[in-house]
Amino acid sequence: MRIDVVTLFPEMIGQAVRYGVTGRALERGLWRLGLWNPRDFVVDSYRTIDDRPYGGGPGMVMLAEPLAKALATARAAQRAEGCKATRTLYLSPAGTPLVHRRVAQLAAAGDDTAYVLLAGRYEGIDERLLDSEVDEEIAMGDFVVSGGELPALMLIDAIVRQRPGLLDCPHYTRPEEIDGARVPDVLLSGHHAAIRTWRLQQSLGRTWERRPDLLRERALSNEEMELLATYLREHGETEESR
Repeated sequence: MRIDVVTLFPEMIGQAVRYGVTGRALERGLWRLGLWNPRDFVVDSYRTIDDRPYGGGPGMVMLAEPLAKALATARAAQRAEGCKATRTLYLSPAGTPLVHRRVAQLAAAGDDTAYVLLAGRYEGIDERLLDSEVDEEIAMGDFVVSGGELPALMLIDAIVRQRPGLLDCPHYTRPEEIDGARVPDVLLSGHHAAIRTWRLQQSLGRTWERRPDLLRERALSNEEMELLATYLREHGETEESR
C-alpha cells in the first residue's frame, strides 16, 4: 500500500511517520510514503498558495490550481509504482467522522491500492477543487485544528496498524563480531536502500518459515514476491515445500 500526502509541511509528516509502529512498518516495506508540497507547483516567484475569499471575510483560501497539480503528480507517481487504484481523501472537520470500521476498510485494500491525503490550511480549500478532485472527506472528530497534517498522521497510523504484518527481521548491535559470528555486511554498508531491501527480505523469509498464515492474509507486491523467491532459493526451499 502506498500513501501520498499533499501538504505545505512535508517535513512534519516525513519525520513523524518514522516513529513507532508506522516507522517500523515503513522500514520493512509494509507501506510506502510520498510527500508533495503544493508550493512546488505554483507559477509566481512568491510561491503564492492562497488568496482572499470572494465575498470577503477573514483568512485566506488555498488555491485550486497548485493543489490540482500536486494531486495529479502524486497519482502519476502511484501509477508508476504499480498502484492500480487510488482514492483522494481530504482531512476536514466537515467530513464524515472516522470510525474503526472505515479504518479497517481502508486498511484491507490490496498492496496495489494507494491513497492521497490532502491536508488543508488557512480557512480551507477552494470548493471547486473538492468537488472535482476529492473522493471522500474525513473528520477526526468534532473539533478544529490548525491544519490537516495532524489528522493525516492519525489516519496513517490508524490504517497502518490494521495492515496484515510480517514477523520482524533480525537485529544486531555492537560489537560487529561475537565468537566468529559477524553482523551482516549490508547493515554496515550505510546503503539505506540496500538495508531496507535486506530487512524486508528477512522479514518475508522468517514469516514464511514460522508464520506462513500471515503471508496468506496479505497480497504480496511484485517486489515482495521476488524477494521471497530469492530467499527461498538461497535457503534451498520452495514455496511448495510448506
